[in-house]
Amino acid sequence: MKRIENDLIGSLSIPQDAYYGIHTQRAINNFQLSKVSLSRFPEFIKALAYVKWAAAETNAQLGAMDKNVSKPIIEACQMIIAGKHLDQFPCDMLQGGAGTSTNMNINEVVANIALEKMGYKKGEYSHCSPYDHVNLSQSTNDAYPTGVKLGILFYNAKLIAALQELIDTLKAKGKEFEHIITMGRTHLQDAIPLTLGQEFDAYAATLEKEVNYLQYNSKLCLEINMGATAVGTGLNAIPGYDKLCAEILSKITGLKFIHSKNLVEATSNTGSFVAYSSAMKKLAVKLSKISNDLRLLTSGPRCGMYEINLPPMQAGSSIMPGKVNPVIAEVTSQTCFKVIGNDLTVTMASEAGQLQLNVMEPVMTYSIMESQDLLTNIINCLRKNCIEGITANEEQCRNLVQNSIGIVTALNPYIGYENSTTIAQEALKTGQSVYELILKKNVLSKEELDRILDPENMTGK
Repeated sequence: MKRIENDLIGSLSIPQDAYYGIHTQRAINNFQLSKVSLSRFPEFIKALAYVKWAAAETNAQLGAMDKNVSKPIIEACQMIIAGKHLDQFPCDMLQGGAGTSTNMNINEVVANIALEKMGYKKGEYSHCSPYDHVNLSQSTNDAYPTGVKLGILFYNAKLIAALQELIDTLKAKGKEFEHIITMGRTHLQDAIPLTLGQEFDAYAATLEKEVNYLQYNSKLCLEINMGATAVGTGLNAIPGYDKLCAEILSKITGLKFIHSKNLVEATSNTGSFVAYSSAMKKLAVKLSKISNDLRLLTSGPRCGMYEINLPPMQAGSSIMPGKVNPVIAEVTSQTCFKVIGNDLTVTMASEAGQLQLNVMEPVMTYSIMESQDLLTNIINCLRKNCIEGITANEEQCRNLVQNSIGIVTALNPYIGYENSTTIAQEALKTGQSVYELILKKNVLSKEELDRILDPENMTGK
């Protein structure tokens, strides 16, 4: 069954049971690109519904909309926020029109749900119109970016929650491994000892910084341009709409939104998207670096470092029996590469803005929300399938420290840099340990040497 709807281009048939309308149908026809629909990001859809709820309530309070219309619109928005009708958002995330297809998708779905609540059929827009009612006092150019910002904030909360769980797990490993002496490396060469626990504590500490950075940059999304309409002049918006809409959106979401002081600037400015994407890139770089370390530390088992064991997740080879690969660490880095690439997309799309609008916001939205989703998923995967199950090869760690030439660094204050260098070179050439050479040359007594070269005294623990 079909129904016919009309727009300035002409007529189209719409599935009779669809809550979306002709503008969404044209987007379906025009943009079969990523094959990733708005429905893939339900928090984004809910964010758009919150924006339409705030707009309807603002219009009603200012006397621009009859409450007999605003009430069913708000109820329709609340249904979407509750998770209903999310399948009615088939628009591709990649689209022309600066988000107009997305804005009209939410407008049409809200209008048709409201129409049913009012006792009318879908498409009877004279009673509740996607344009004249749901989109009243708005333009895509203020409603869409506001929805994007709220969606980013929703997904950011999920990302930070996952990241905090990973941090807590790394701290627990730091406590578990605090007594295990291992060898530090710089330039991939032996340096001086530290504990394995200190290594994992450092991973936790560096990720804690990213929690703060994500929170700081996400707050940039609290400045919105509702009431700007097309270019920031507020044409067709009721006086006082911008401030009141920000207040109502704050009330219904529990977030503290502020209206932009310069709506012309705010309508063309996508700096908050660039800043937040950059924060995710920074996190991705650190996660990949940690994954690189894990792969090095577990290398072996006979011909590598083999200081830790990662949980075995699958057979590692179709030709080499018994081989197990660090697949979770590997896929973590690959996921991070995708996030880093998405950040470049956001940067280029922001740079491509022209005059009073940046029409590239859809690809920024897609890239940012995909990165949020990817990071949340890979952080949970890394924690559950890797970090929680890591064990240490304590004896291997201690043997590496005791046989390392790097511990000669501790002798510098006692025998001087040149003498220490000579002993290190001889140890490397002959295969003897630093310990053996010091005693052989009667440079220090055994008691002095044991005290100076005690690895535990060199870790600061």
